[in-house]
Amino acid sequence: MIVCVCRRVSDREIARHAHAGMSFDEIQFELGVATQCGRCENCARDVVAQCSASGAVAHIQNATQPIQLANNILESNAWPSSPFCSAA
Repeated sequence: MIVCVCRRVSDREIARHAHAGMSFDEIQFELGVATQCGRCENCARDVVAQCSASGAVAHIQNATQPIQLANNILESNAWPSSPFCSAA
């Protein structure tokens, strides 16, 4: 649903930013929510509070083994090699 009519910001957009760890002030700066008429501020803050209370979206725990990152995308084994893209 649209929370901020002035800036056309939805609750999903606010929730996505909140789940990414952004505070209300950061979301307000990024999206412009509650910067025009201000009527949506309470609802927007409620969405952020609900998302912040639910915790992080994902938690990665792999402290036993260090992770080696590739220097460039061609060294990565994350994606199968494509016959159309070969290393020079």
